Amino acid sequence: MIQYRVSYENPLTFYLQVEMTLAVPAGGTAPLALQLPAWRPGRYELQNFAQKIQKVEISDAATGQALPYRKTTKDRWEVAGAAGKELKIRYNFYAHQMDAGGSWLDETQLYLNPVQCLMYAEGREQEECELALALPDGWQVACGLPQGGPNVLRAQNFDQLADAPLIASPTLVHQQYEVGGLPFHVWVQGEAPLHWPRMLADFKAFSEAQVALFGGFPVADYHFLNQLLPYKHYHGVEHHNSTVITLGPAELIMTEALYKEFLGVSCHELFHTWNIKSIRPAEMQPYDYARENYFRTCFIAEGITTYYGEYLLARSHVRTPAQYFEELGAVLHKHFADAGPDNLSLADASVDLWLDGYKPGVPDRKVSVYHKGALAALLLDLTLRQLSGHARSLDDVMRRLYAEFGQTGIGYTEADYIRLVEEVAGRKMRAYFDKFIYGLEPLAPPLDKVLHTVGCQLMVAGNGSASEGRFGFRTVGRNERTEVSGIWPGSPAAAVLTVDDEVVAVNGRRVDLNLQTLLSTGDPSYEISVFRQHRLLTVTLTATEGASYGPRYSVAKLAEADAAQREGFAKWLGWDF
Repeated sequence: MIQYRVSYENPLTFYLQVEMTLAVPAGGTAPLALQLPAWRPGRYELQNFAQKIQKVEISDAATGQALPYRKTTKDRWEVAGAAGKELKIRYNFYAHQMDAGGSWLDETQLYLNPVQCLMYAEGREQEECELALALPDGWQVACGLPQGGPNVLRAQNFDQLADAPLIASPTLVHQQYEVGGLPFHVWVQGEAPLHWPRMLADFKAFSEAQVALFGGFPVADYHFLNQLLPYKHYHGVEHHNSTVITLGPAELIMTEALYKEFLGVSCHELFHTWNIKSIRPAEMQPYDYARENYFRTCFIAEGITTYYGEYLLARSHVRTPAQYFEELGAVLHKHFADAGPDNLSLADASVDLWLDGYKPGVPDRKVSVYHKGALAALLLDLTLRQLSGHARSLDDVMRRLYAEFGQTGIGYTEADYIRLVEEVAGRKMRAYFDKFIYGLEPLAPPLDKVLHTVGCQLMVAGNGSASEGRFGFRTVGRNERTEVSGIWPGSPAAAVLTVDDEVVAVNGRRVDLNLQTLLSTGDPSYEISVFRQHRLLTVTLTATEGASYGPRYSVAKLAEADAAQREGFAKWLGWDF
C-alpha cells in the first residue's frame, strides 16, 4: 500500500505538508520515478500543478538518511538506488486556489483536490492507497472515499484517490436523500440561507430523472460537495462519485438568479457520473496524467451533458418549459456571439481544448464544445424523435453507450458513437455528422425545423446595440475607457476599426458611457475618433443599407400548434403544451 499524509503548520501561509511513503522492491535496477499530475480530468488543459510544489525531500524511512534524486521534467523526479528501501517523500504544496478544481487552506477549512498535490510512482498506479489527514479535533471530512479510520481515507488505486476531492472543517453541514435505495449526500461549506426542503426535493427529482434515463447508477453513493462563497463565483467539476461546486454570493443562494445556476450546475455534474466518468473515451482508458490526452469526442462528454443538465430540470418538473427556454436562449446567445462557428468544427474544437479551449483566444477562431455541443445534441434528440414518432430519442443513445461502454469499462470511439446513433435512428446519419460535428454548417435553420415538430420555433431578433447591430462592433469598458472588443467580419466596423481601439468621440462628442446613444441618431455615417496604439485617429463609420449583425436567438412555443406538435412537446418535455 502507498501511504500519503497531509498536514499543515500555519494555515496563514496556505502551505500544506505532504508526505508519501512507499516500499521499493529489492532487486530492481531502474530508478524510482515519481510523477505529479500535470492536468486534472474534467478540464482538458495542462495546468502544471508542480508550480505549487516547494522543497522536495526524499529519505530512507528506516534511517532518515537523505537520498539523492534528480528532477527530469517539470513534474517528474527520479530516485536512483532505491531498491529494497522504504522511501519517505516530503514536500510542501501551496493550497490557495478556490474553485471547483482547486485546493484551499485557511483557519476554517482544508479543501483538497488530491490530483493537484499527490505524486504517484510510475508503474504502480494500481496499488491501494491510503490518505491520512492531520486535522484539529472536531473537524468533519466530506469525501466520496470510504474512511478506514478517523480522518483516514482508502482508495483502490491512484485513479480513485486522485478523483476524490475532500472538504474538512468544523462547520460542514450535511443532508441526504435517497434514489433507488442509494444515498445522495449534500455537503455545504459556507454560510448560506438554504431552504433545505425545497432544495432536497429538487435534487431528488432531477436525480430520479437521471437514474431512470440510464436504468441504473454507476456508483454506490454520491456526494455533492458545495463551497458556497461570500463573493460572486460559479464553477463545477465532476468526479467518480462526487462533485465540487463553488458558487456565490452565498447570501443570494435561494434567489431565482443564483438558485437556477445552483440547480443547473448540480444537474450537469451529476450527469457526468455516467457521461465521462463511466462512459469514457477510449483515449482516456486509462488517464495519462503527465501529458495531454487528446480526444475528438468532447462534444459528447460536455456538449450532451450541457444539453441534459438544463433539459432534465424541465423534464423532472424542477423548472418550467419557459424557464428552460430562457436557459436555451443563453446557450444560443453564447454560440452566436461571434463568427467562431464559421471557422472550427466541433470535433476539432474538442482537440483544441488542450490548446486554448478555456480562454477567449484570438477573434473568431473557435467554437465551444459546451454551447454548440449542447445545440447539436438538441438537434439530434429532436431529429431522432421525429424519425421514430418519439419512440426513440437521444436517451436511447445514452443508454446504449452506458450498457456497452460504461458498464463494461471499455472506452468508446467516434465510430462507436456514430454507430449507436445510426442504430437508434434506424438509418444513416452521415449528413448530421458531416454538417454539424465535422463541418461548419449553420445550426439555426435545422434547429428551427426540428423545433417545429414539438410545437416550438427559433425566434430571431435584431441586436439592440447600435454599435453591434448596425455597425458590427462590440465594446467593453476598462478603467473608464471604451474599447473595441469584437468586430463582425464583413461589417462596416471591420473596414475602419480594430480590436483594442479606444473609442473617445463620435462626431466630436466625447464618449462617456453614451456610445449607443451617440450612434442611435439614424445618420448613415459617423466620424469616430479612436486612440490606436497611443495615436489619435478619426475614421468614418458608414452603415450598410439593410445589413445587421449579431442577431439574438431564442426559443418559444408556437402561437398555434396542431395536435401532433402538442403531443411532441409533451413527449419531449413532459409538460402539457
